[in-house]
Amino acid sequence: MQAEHGLVATAAESSAPADARAPRSVEETGLSFLFLTELVLKVLFQRGQVRLPELAVHIKLSISVITPLVTFLRDEKLCEVTRSGHSGTDADLTYHLTDAGALRATACLNRNAYAGPAPVTLAAYVAQVATQSVRHLHVTRADVAGAFSDVVASQGVLDQMGAAMNSGRAMFIYGQAGSGKTFLAERLCGLLHGAIAVPYAIMIDAEVVPFYDPVQHQPVAAAASAPGDTISIEFGDRNRTLDARWVRGLQRPTALTGGELTMEMLDLRFDANTRLYQAPPHLKANNGIFIIDDLGRQRCSPLELMNRWIVPMDRGVDYLSLHTGLVFQVPFDVVVVFSSNFLPERLSDGAFLRRLGYKIEVPPQTQAEYELLFRQACTAHGMAFDADAFAYLLNEHHAKDQTPLLACYPRDLIRQVRDLARYENTQPKIDRRSLDWAWQNYFAGAGARRVAAEQQKKERERRDSPILG
Repeated sequence: MQAEHGLVATAAESSAPADARAPRSVEETGLSFLFLTELVLKVLFQRGQVRLPELAVHIKLSISVITPLVTFLRDEKLCEVTRSGHSGTDADLTYHLTDAGALRATACLNRNAYAGPAPVTLAAYVAQVATQSVRHLHVTRADVAGAFSDVVASQGVLDQMGAAMNSGRAMFIYGQAGSGKTFLAERLCGLLHGAIAVPYAIMIDAEVVPFYDPVQHQPVAAAASAPGDTISIEFGDRNRTLDARWVRGLQRPTALTGGELTMEMLDLRFDANTRLYQAPPHLKANNGIFIIDDLGRQRCSPLELMNRWIVPMDRGVDYLSLHTGLVFQVPFDVVVVFSSNFLPERLSDGAFLRRLGYKIEVPPQTQAEYELLFRQACTAHGMAFDADAFAYLLNEHHAKDQTPLLACYPRDLIRQVRDLARYENTQPKIDRRSLDWAWQNYFAGAGARRVAAEQQKKERERRDSPILG
């Protein structure tokens, strides 16, 4: 069997580790006896007096696994036990550390402060990612129609995005600021079907990396089991309990990063103060979508950032390192979506562009699409649509100021009209006066032509000049 930090799972783990029976012994956990005893020490140190059932719930292992651990700690005079009930069973026993146990727990916490649910092995995580791979998805035009039924967008753009989801390759979405690129990219999550399972934590070469993120990993529905619940399923003529170290019934994740993204954020980070690891966003996004928004506006160069993704996009694996120096492989099973105001060729070279399966431009809205967006914005803010006022907006503002029909404008202008009505304590109404006022605020009045001219200038520049460095 390959070492734990490799990407080869054992035969027993090759199907779906999250569907496996809960371990009934220390050996079946895949973790060392020493690690588990130290985990119990850390939990007892942080929680004080703990009963055995409470300890089992906390570290997500059965009492049959925990019993030899606490027995060993008692034999080594690291913990003591007192009886706190009258049932006469082990459930009445309360465990707490001795002074020697507290010293040992402190030393363990100084190395790695993780004291949560027991982790799974890296090999088990790799096998689970493979069984629920995002590349197994099949997206059809009907799926796109359902997921984007309330979205006003070019059908051609939607067709490109739907086909790109089937390719398993990265896509590059570009267009003017305000054209709706990020909104469309985020709505791709509606094309992700099926529930997944993720571990609370992963064990990598004696180090624990917390993984489950309740913000990133959301349940599919209220009917899904709550994290940490014991799950029983029918198995032949008897029930079996699933391994509680996995959180099941989760939506495929969608991670979004923008201009705040740095190269350091894409590595496994160890905080020397908390003594805890933090998994990078693309690792938590496995089996889902990873969106890099505003590409070209990060503090690092676009070329440096894109080169970071060449190997993962090509081979489906990424390389991370522990603070001890060990480099290991992890799965890279995500649909990568780059979103930018710049043309693809301005941001990268040919070697990377070849790895972008789809380059999708989001153009300005047609007049019909723009009107529909305007009607939706009016409805959302309790205003009646006025065809004459809308025609006035098109002819006297958009046309004269040469301002493109971008998807963000209807919502933003209608909000300005609403704000004015609230200030004047009147019913919000779309008319020439309110639209002039909104346009004046949004584009600085006569400066709208200057804004439009600058946008066109920038558009020409982004098409002509590279910014690879």
